[in-house]
Amino acid sequence: MCAPSARPPLLGGFVKGIWVMGTWARKPLQGVVAMAATVPLAVAGLPSAAGVASTPPPLSLIDDVFIAKLRAVVETDIVRLSLVDQNRRYGDLDQEDIIALDERWRSEREAPKKPMIAATLSNPLSAYLTRIQAHSIGLFTEIFVMDAKGLNVGQSNITSDYWQGDEAKWQKTVPAGVGAVFVDAAEYHDASDTWRAQVNLAIADENGRKAAGAVTFEVNLTELARRSR
Repeated sequence: MCAPSARPPLLGGFVKGIWVMGTWARKPLQGVVAMAATVPLAVAGLPSAAGVASTPPPLSLIDDVFIAKLRAVVETDIVRLSLVDQNRRYGDLDQEDIIALDERWRSEREAPKKPMIAATLSNPLSAYLTRIQAHSIGLFTEIFVMDAKGLNVGQSNITSDYWQGDEAKWQKTVPAGVGAVFVDAAEYHDASDTWRAQVNLAIADENGRKAAGAVTFEVNLTELARRSR
């Protein structure tokens, strides 16, 4: 664990022997990665935040170095195998089937029993993403992986819907192909008094030729800026 007076690293190991960033972290990573360069990403315009005194940290904090660290999280067997499995299982679904799954997910959110949600949250990929979020110590507030159709494969938290295919996080990554990155607009989170932005990356298939799915990292920009100072 980092000493109380030390700033935690932007990403990386925090506890001896923890699987983070695609490697076994034997000790806490040292130092803070400087994030200052503007990178050629698709970045949505910043919204106005009426009544909020602070302004959002610059999205330039999400640079090539930071993106590379996010990619390391998903360039793992657990992510690849989970995507292969779900793309095979749901590959023949038509739009009507997809909407039916999405509606089932939404209805379960309000129901006392949640078999579909429980099965998703308890799968190995969700366990992995939950661990990554926990070990980020506040840097990530949500992580979820989508398949080739935009359906959730694994996630660290319960999402409002199961199908993301009608949203920019999927539309600007998977159809754009391998290497696509889309950084959405920063949004103010009133409950935590922080700014957040979703960073969305296409995930390559096992051959590296096309996108098998995508991942969304909701990043606490306020915390990222603090660690970058």
